[in-house]
Amino acid sequence: SVGMPLADRIAFAAGALRGMSLTEGFARIIVLAGHGSSTVNNPHATGLDCGACGGHTGEANARVAAMVLNDQAVREGLRRMGIGIPADTVFVAALHDTTTDDVTFYETDRLPATHGAEFAEVRAAFVRAGSRSRAERAARLGLDHVADVDAAVRRRSSDWAQVRPEWGLAGCAAFIAAPRHRTAGADLGGRAFLHSYDWRQDEGFGVLELILTAPMVVANWIALQYHGSTVDNARYGSGDKTLHNVAGTLGVLEGSGGDLRSGLPWQSVHDGRRLVHEPVRLSVVVEAPLHAINGIIAAHESVRQLVDHGWVHLFALDDAGRVTHRYVGDLRWNPVAHA
Repeated sequence: SVGMPLADRIAFAAGALRGMSLTEGFARIIVLAGHGSSTVNNPHATGLDCGACGGHTGEANARVAAMVLNDQAVREGLRRMGIGIPADTVFVAALHDTTTDDVTFYETDRLPATHGAEFAEVRAAFVRAGSRSRAERAARLGLDHVADVDAAVRRRSSDWAQVRPEWGLAGCAAFIAAPRHRTAGADLGGRAFLHSYDWRQDEGFGVLELILTAPMVVANWIALQYHGSTVDNARYGSGDKTLHNVAGTLGVLEGSGGDLRSGLPWQSVHDGRRLVHEPVRLSVVVEAPLHAINGIIAAHESVRQLVDHGWVHLFALDDAGRVTHRYVGDLRWNPVAHA
């Protein structure tokens, strides 16, 4: 049991599905994956976990969501709200380890026998995807000339001397809220936060409001933390990781004294030769009508401060997926010229 009344579970499920623009076209197996990391001897380990989860992994969220969405009473409530999940659709919780690119699945023993062969294909697909992701990350980790990249990447997660087990979100530069097919197949270099969103399914633009007031804000927090730790690590970062001494659960000291340091260590943004994180302000790209975006900006001062004062760069996509307008402040937009 998840310890939630039925009405709350139904509301939670509806909000989650609408937030993902997943209200139709359900597959037989849907994987809900959180993410986390696995490192040792690392005072900054939670910085590699989920920012939206308060520095925890997303395991609990994924497992609760799958449990709720597999609940027949919840599905009946969703059906009354116009969201019909097919009887043969099963939600499976998973956790993506971003250090090793391995994926762990939960409660797979509860899968119906009718789904066994399909789930074996799903698991195999994640294994292949993990291997490809490790190969793509190898160059940034200095492992592009290693014979066994898979083993080398996995070793980093258990190496007590490794100061760069993974790069986390170093390099983050954009946040895109649009239908997934807009970016499918594009190589974004691991630099963009992707939020699948279809405004045509969002009556009243409540989901868009949630996206711009929560995920976008969290993405900006993350981008600004990396930005500050890059441009002025002495003030906004925590210095040399190899000199750190942990001070309670509050931060670290660089060496035996000095100020309490709470930002990212230099090794999180620099590979020893060059910066790995490019300190740019987050570019937010949204596919939705301008009047809907403006309405949300006008209603939320915290969002307006970000966009009016240039802490994020805001762009709008049209129905063809082209960037057509750039926000310039005070609820005004300028057209973007195309060659």
